[in-house]
Amino acid sequence: MRVKICGITTIEAAQAAVRDGADFIGFVFAPSKRQLTPEQAGDISAALPSTMQKVGVFVNASYDTIIQTAEQAGLDIIQLHGDESPSFAEELPYPIIKAFRMGKHDTAAIKAYPCDYYLVDSPKGPNRGGNGTTFDWTQLANSDLDPQKTILAGGLTPENVQTAIATSRPAGVDVSSGVETNGTKDLEKINQFINNAKRKG
Repeated sequence: MRVKICGITTIEAAQAAVRDGADFIGFVFAPSKRQLTPEQAGDISAALPSTMQKVGVFVNASYDTIIQTAEQAGLDIIQLHGDESPSFAEELPYPIIKAFRMGKHDTAAIKAYPCDYYLVDSPKGPNRGGNGTTFDWTQLANSDLDPQKTILAGGLTPENVQTAIATSRPAGVDVSSGVETNGTKDLEKINQFINNAKRKG
């Protein structure tokens, strides 16, 4: 089970995610309380082993902005969380994670999108993600999406992640607010989430 800890804003939280066995960490470059500048993300990236996959989250950013940010921040993967077209994704010289809201997108459209992973999020909430709300995971289990390309997101916590994985059988899980306390990454919750997702604890 691959685990992505998103909304990383400090070296301490990033290093905890690495130490606990996360596969990806996510930097948010869209308007959010977790938004970073490319320089801030680059400083965090520089403190991590090169093996850690660093994901940049963008919402309807321009091609040039994404490329410049990726270079400055040391990104490995681009996550598109807006209305980016398939042709736009194909132009980017990076692996792509594309976010979709379960129930808001036709699975045929999701499957046709040129990306390495589908990030399937809750349809609820005011933002393009990071709303901390779950959805009926059986919807994902009963869809015809390739589970090996699917990352589950939306309202996951250390307490519910095992059930979520057992129900939907994704390739990976993504968490942000579910490992925070009072809006700040909680190192103990990061540890618990990764252990539970990977069934080590």
